[in-house]
Amino acid sequence: MENTNSADTPDSQPETKAPRAKLEDIMAAMDVVDTLRHREGMVERELDADSRRERLLERLRDMYADQGLDVPDHILEEGIKALDEDRFKYYPTKKNFSTLLANIYVSRKKWGVPLAVVLLAVTVLYGGNYFLNERPQQLAIAALPTTLQQTYTEIKALAKQPDIAEQAKELQSSAAAALQNNKPVVAQSLLDEMQDMLARLRVNYKIRIVSRPGEQSGVWRIPDVNTNARNYYLIVEAIDARNRVLTLPVMSEESGKRSDVDKWGIRVDMQTFNAVAADKRDDGIIQGNIVGEKPAGYLLPRYNISIKDGGTITQW
Repeated sequence: MENTNSADTPDSQPETKAPRAKLEDIMAAMDVVDTLRHREGMVERELDADSRRERLLERLRDMYADQGLDVPDHILEEGIKALDEDRFKYYPTKKNFSTLLANIYVSRKKWGVPLAVVLLAVTVLYGGNYFLNERPQQLAIAALPTTLQQTYTEIKALAKQPDIAEQAKELQSSAAAALQNNKPVVAQSLLDEMQDMLARLRVNYKIRIVSRPGEQSGVWRIPDVNTNARNYYLIVEAIDARNRVLTLPVMSEESGKRSDVDKWGIRVDMQTFNAVAADKRDDGIIQGNIVGEKPAGYLLPRYNISIKDGGTITQW
């Protein structure tokens, strides 16, 4: 009987795998390719000839031998083959959105810090403007109805004359209408008028003619509209209960501007002006130097001398 053991048959011999290239062989082949690329003239001359491979091998042997390197022919052959196949040639990645994002990420150290600084500055500026300007304005606008009512209530309680409370009520109503029409700036302006009125109602002072060495107690002016006339003014100041001089807003009839001053001129007739001048000439002292008073609860002072049309000046 024939022996049919598969181990003895030629077809049953085990498969042999192709030997894997060693790393040092691959590196050597890459060096060969690099050498060939750096000598493009030699490659063009040698590879175009019929016997180019043999002559190129010979040239490569001599070249490496001159460097003291012994490179086997199979490595040189592998390098020449790799050059033909562009095996070790680098091809740049085509630009697309993915490569753009990758480049941005890789270069983040260059633009990251400046961008962070800019974003921080914008945040600080926006935040500062919001909390210092916008937010207080929003709160003030939201509080306007309540503030208007409170201001009117105080004016009404302080006012000694009915027409003052009526005037304040008109201002409040106009401001409320402005808010309903989405005009907070107009409403705020009307509230400012009411608060100015309240401040004037609270203050209490007397009006005294200035009578100090080196200072004028009265002046006269020739108006531009009538050069034949004269306007007479007594220079006065406001003093509180502690005899302190106050600073008040006064409208000049000459310029039409309101200024905060501690002295101003009130227009009087010639007789009053001359009487005060005579009083001062007598002994250098004005005996009746208190010419008016503004009690709390009133907007305007009350004078005990004759004044003309409430005219005032702030410069002389």
